[in-house]
Amino acid sequence: MGDYVVVLETPIIVRDVETREDAINVAVSKVTKALNKENLDFVRVEIGYSQCPVCGAHFESAFVIGSVGLVGMYLTLKVFNAQSVEHAERIAKAVVGKALKRVPLKVYEIRELGEDRGEGVEVTKGP
Repeated sequence: MGDYVVVLETPIIVRDVETREDAINVAVSKVTKALNKENLDFVRVEIGYSQCPVCGAHFESAFVIGSVGLVGMYLTLKVFNAQSVEHAERIAKAVVGKALKRVPLKVYEIRELGEDRGEGVEVTKGP
């Protein structure tokens, strides 16, 4: 049995926003509210980052077209006593999916926790 830190990547669509900052604020509020409603306050919510294909610079994954925004987010949680990496992934998706219904969840990264419960060895990482 292993303990893992699982980072899920998810896109959040928000409406009636004017700027990237508005889109980010509404998306964070929307996700946090949904997680808190299911008592999942242990899930850390962060804005995702994208890389510019031309210059390679990183920027927050928030895009607004018209008044509709798309915000990429990372949701991080610890999974304890999983039988394998795949089991930890399924547990994380089931827990978060309970709050964020009909929102695609993709594993971005899974790290195994060390004996001291600190950050451990990277097990697998998405693209």
